[in-house]
Amino acid sequence: MTGRGLPVKVSDNTLYFLSFFGERMPDFHPVAQTLLDWFAQNMRPLPWRADYSPYHVWISEVMLQQTQMERGVEYFRRWIAALPDPPAVATAHEDEVLKLWEGLGYYSRARNLIKAARVMVRDHHGRVPDDEAALRALPGIGPYTARAIASLAFGHDLAVVDANVERVFSRLFDVDTPVRETATKRRIADLAQQLLPPGRARDYNQAVMEFGALVCRKNPDCGHCPLAAHCEARRLGIVAHRPVPGKQADIQHVDVATGVVRRGGLLFIQRRPEDGVWGGLWEFPGGTVEPGEIPEQTIVREYMEELEWAVAPTRRIATIRHGYTRFRVTLHCFELEFLHGDAENPPLHEATQCRWIPLADLGRYALPAGHRKLADMLSAAEGGEGEGEGERKK
Repeated sequence: MTGRGLPVKVSDNTLYFLSFFGERMPDFHPVAQTLLDWFAQNMRPLPWRADYSPYHVWISEVMLQQTQMERGVEYFRRWIAALPDPPAVATAHEDEVLKLWEGLGYYSRARNLIKAARVMVRDHHGRVPDDEAALRALPGIGPYTARAIASLAFGHDLAVVDANVERVFSRLFDVDTPVRETATKRRIADLAQQLLPPGRARDYNQAVMEFGALVCRKNPDCGHCPLAAHCEARRLGIVAHRPVPGKQADIQHVDVATGVVRRGGLLFIQRRPEDGVWGGLWEFPGGTVEPGEIPEQTIVREYMEELEWAVAPTRRIATIRHGYTRFRVTLHCFELEFLHGDAENPPLHEATQCRWIPLADLGRYALPAGHRKLADMLSAAEGGEGEGEGERKK
């Protein structure tokens, strides 16, 4: 076990004195140099690494939160092609931005990109600021993202810590407390900062993160690890038990009903309020199945509550299951018959806008993941019928 004042073997012939609580740490340059050498030979050719443009680094860092690398690269290329700089983001319509973001989830990140870009245009000549404090002042940029931009784009000597870094340092130094605890996070951040070679923050930070993603994974490749001789968890035979997890949040299961109303060859969609889950996205109306209800009853109730429309389910289109970080949704999808109500100008009790659109136009609108799956099913079943009939807006 490691702790304050305990010597820990970190190489074959050298004992270092580990401290987590502020004392000066010995020179760990051999470990940092090993990581830098490994990164020089194994770095992935990611597009934002071409020139480390501050704008590209900013967009990539925000996109890669809660997103796998391969998926993030695809979205990044599409985003940069459409919005090449902060002024382009600042002047873009929110619907365009949300559509570019569709599928990445956590849509407040996309809206914060617009807000931050507008601040850059107003206060920083349309550029990403190079000061950590100025970065922290931008909407949607927290401590990690600010340090990442400052170090990767501008070379400031600031260590960054993500889940990959936590995993590497938890094993390397046998950190035996849960990584979600504030004290443990501070401990690992101190280790990362003290190990940082001055003037090499860009490569060092990426080296540790890349190493955690490719070698020191959840199922680590210890047989090909260049830091094996320095790893205390490996020496003790407890790699599988590091990092120490915290208590897992319970996964909630939610049943939701939604329905598709057609009228004159058009489909009805509405836009969710900005302040809430999937804020600003378009959807087919619906809601949570209440205790004692069946989904068919739910969708009738929801249409009456949201639009004051009377509808009747005519068939079940599909049952779609989709997982999120803390909950799992079962989406019961129905075709509905419109019975009566104000179809042209319905009262919007749970939305900010509504439209009647052709099926072929659904691809232009950003939808929550479950509704996008439903839209894809409708398009596949009907081959995009309805194209060219225009749309009605409110």
